[in-house]
Amino acid sequence: MSNKPKIIVTNLTKAFYKKQGSVTALDDITLTINEGEFVCLVGPSGCGKTTLLRILAGLENPSIGDFTIATDNEDRPLQSMVFQERGIIPWLTVEENVAFGLKMRHMPKKVIKERTAYYLKKTGLDKFSSLYPKELSGGMKQRVSIARAFANDPEILLMDEPFAALDEQNKFILQAELLSIWEETGKTVLFITHSIDEALLLGDRILLMSSQPGKIIREINVEMPRPRRIEDIREDSVMAAQFIEIWHHLQEEVQRSRREED
Repeated sequence: MSNKPKIIVTNLTKAFYKKQGSVTALDDITLTINEGEFVCLVGPSGCGKTTLLRILAGLENPSIGDFTIATDNEDRPLQSMVFQERGIIPWLTVEENVAFGLKMRHMPKKVIKERTAYYLKKTGLDKFSSLYPKELSGGMKQRVSIARAFANDPEILLMDEPFAALDEQNKFILQAELLSIWEETGKTVLFITHSIDEALLLGDRILLMSSQPGKIIREINVEMPRPRRIEDIREDSVMAAQFIEIWHHLQEEVQRSRREED
């Protein structure tokens, strides 16, 4: 990880307008994420985490404010996004899904073949390359999404609770695979999660958001060296204290949200 800024968000506010009035999803978000940094975004449900990712992905426009993503290579896409589920194309095979972004960029056939094969093997999908999504488990589908995102070689990677629907065993396996690829590629990652353990395991830094309207109100630097194991996190006194700090933050924000509704 370098100290070179990769994502800069400045005074970003997002409001959704309806007949009954407006709802402010994000309020005055300002943050900087450095190149190669793995940042986790944690907050109560409905606080605007996904909205922020969608803005960075170009799927939504901010109401106020702006953001920039630094580019090292103009031929690369700015971002790839991995969703919680239903992120792969059902009528394409595993191999075709992984190669999809490269084909859309009209990359040379040799590059497409080599890069697709590499990430199929890296995610353990090489033996399943001819299968269709309906023939895959949930964990394997997420492997396809991760392989496709990295194969496309984006400037940044946006991940919206990609492992939330998986059982614990598959979750741990995919977390390890994700970290292995991330460490190898040095990609900048912004990762949404509701799991405190997951944030402490994956993140260099954890950003805590308030309830709606979403604001970044605290950040936690995760100092435990890599590689980390979930057992180490649960046994370490500093990490245990950070877990409790995040837990109390989430409780306070949920309670505050309920008081405001009443």
